[in-house]
Amino acid sequence: MTLDPYLIAEPNIQFHIALAITSLILGPFAIYGRKRNRTHKIVGYIWVVCMAGVALSSFTIHSFAVIGPFSPIHALAIFTLWSLYTGIRHAIAGRISLHRQVMSTLYWYGLVIAGLANFLPGRKTNELFFATNQNLGYIVIVVGAGLLIANSLRQRLRLMHAKRKPHIFPLEKPATMV
Repeated sequence: MTLDPYLIAEPNIQFHIALAITSLILGPFAIYGRKRNRTHKIVGYIWVVCMAGVALSSFTIHSFAVIGPFSPIHALAIFTLWSLYTGIRHAIAGRISLHRQVMSTLYWYGLVIAGLANFLPGRKTNELFFATNQNLGYIVIVVGAGLLIANSLRQRLRLMHAKRKPHIFPLEKPATMV
């Protein structure tokens, strides 16, 4: 494994990669760290700027063009920009659970799916890890997609289980027994 595919890439691709790696590293700190403190906000702001940079810089990369100069990954960039806007709007409005849900979904399904797409043969990341046998990238994609699907199913089961529990409001008075 050598960093040559990244080091000899065009500057726009190097910028895109640097922002994506920064987003990938900072994401769990922003999403799973202590909420509503200064560190969460600072890391969150940096993460949002990096994610916006990743999405915007993806429009300068056309090496995997399918429809004109664009690819399906560019649809993820539009999804990313919209999700950032929506997540920030929820946070400003005080809808923190929706903010958390949007940002977590963006991290796992926006950043990670786009990251898995970089393991397709012919991409820089695939070349970095599998220079001799680029078809091994398909294994990474299948395993990663399987983990995302398993996580999604786990979350759905948890939500279904939570809906079955009766909701007792803490300020609700119990009925009098007569």
